Amino acid sequence: MALTPDFLFSLANPIAFVGWVLLLFAPRRVVTRRLVLGGALPLALAVAYVLLIGSHYLSAHASEGGFSSLSEVATLFRDPWALLAGWVHYLCFDLSIGIWESHDARKRGVPHLLLVPVLLLTFLFGPLGGLLYALLRHSYPAPVLAA
Repeated sequence: MALTPDFLFSLANPIAFVGWVLLLFAPRRVVTRRLVLGGALPLALAVAYVLLIGSHYLSAHASEGGFSSLSEVATLFRDPWALLAGWVHYLCFDLSIGIWESHDARKRGVPHLLLVPVLLLTFLFGPLGGLLYALLRHSYPAPVLAA
């Protein structure tokens, strides 16, 4: 089986989705702690991203486009490999933010039911969920650690 952008896309999405399902529905299970909260899934996505960037973006495959203008970014993402790398970047970072929200919420005593809509919004709309969590966490001060 050839490693095409479409095939790799079909692998990356379920990896991230498993992480989100575990965060949402099994936040205290051992499998969630090991695969998601411990960072294994986002690290796997990060490795995939680095490999994609190293093998395609930094090579002659991605000679057009850039990051200096919206037009250059649009040109860059016409290449399916660059588009895949961008998508894996989103999957990795959104899941990482969801993990941070989960860790921080547990330390602060935020009820999981309040965290669920935040996680869903982080999964679907990244920064919107992060912004909502930033607002929610102010209602739950961080515990004071004894000196």
